[in-house]
Amino acid sequence: MLRSVLGCLVILLVSSSSPAAEVVNVYSARHYDTDDEIYSVFEKQTGIQVKLIEGNSDALLARLKREGKRSPADVFITVDAGRLFQAERQGVFQPVSTSLLMKRVPANLRHPKGLWFGLTKRARIILRSKTRVKDGEIISYEDLATPKWKGRILIRSSSNIYNQSLVGSMIQAHGVKGAETWCRGLVANMARKPQGGDRDQIKGVAAGEADVAVANSYYFARMLGGTPEEKAAAAKVAVVFPNQKDRGTHVNVSGVGVCTHAPNKSNAIKFVEFLTSPIAQKTFAAGNNEYPVVMGVETVPVLKSFGTFKEDNVNAAAFGGNNASAVRIMDRAGWR
Repeated sequence: MLRSVLGCLVILLVSSSSPAAEVVNVYSARHYDTDDEIYSVFEKQTGIQVKLIEGNSDALLARLKREGKRSPADVFITVDAGRLFQAERQGVFQPVSTSLLMKRVPANLRHPKGLWFGLTKRARIILRSKTRVKDGEIISYEDLATPKWKGRILIRSSSNIYNQSLVGSMIQAHGVKGAETWCRGLVANMARKPQGGDRDQIKGVAAGEADVAVANSYYFARMLGGTPEEKAAAAKVAVVFPNQKDRGTHVNVSGVGVCTHAPNKSNAIKFVEFLTSPIAQKTFAAGNNEYPVVMGVETVPVLKSFGTFKEDNVNAAAFGGNNASAVRIMDRAGWR
């Protein structure tokens, strides 16, 4: 009887000491099948299970705020430096610094204090009509605000975070007054009130509603491989990488950070490091036709066809820091 009791105690002790499954809890505002592929590879390589919660950035940030210190989130992923700044301001991230991340992610594509790291980048490009705008006729963001382009420009609304970050970059380049002057000139040159998304601006140029559009590079790449209608529209415009003679083209990022109350911090850091590995970078970038942030990782063919370009190397964190000023400037300029 005693031996039986002791045997049961041994079994209980062994089972209670069995290690719990290793996990990393990921809150992500990116929604691509290729991201799931990356997570599966991470699980196979590390034995750490990825528990994923997806949603739009605002909803996930609201959830993190409600959960507070009890949040199970280890990692938060979102798109655009402006949204990364919103998370930073809310206290979502804790600083992380590893030699691997410092080596892989360029300084201008990560937070100066290690609160977040860029995963992919996209360029905010100009698309010109091939028939109505000659090659070299428009070469910079500043050109968009000159009288020559009155009634000839399409760009989406000021509520769009991509445009807010673009204005944030103009603040870095020209100061608040200079950026406001530019915004007023741009608004005066709009062919119509802003409506629709980036692809709608490109389609508008193709349809003759305007001669120039502003859009993210991945939207144009999608159109080149999209529906017959989108391909036909894309064939009528050409890519312009602005400001190649001075500071370079504005680039923005999707990014990731380790959460302040991460219950699995070491796993979270391993996960973030993995997302900057060559295999993850290549898959991440291909999923949305974006540029990898890590040097030496192959760019998808459609982006290669655009050609190489010089990018503005201002730290992407500045776009978020300038966001409040950018929004006020756009409002004063009448950008709706």
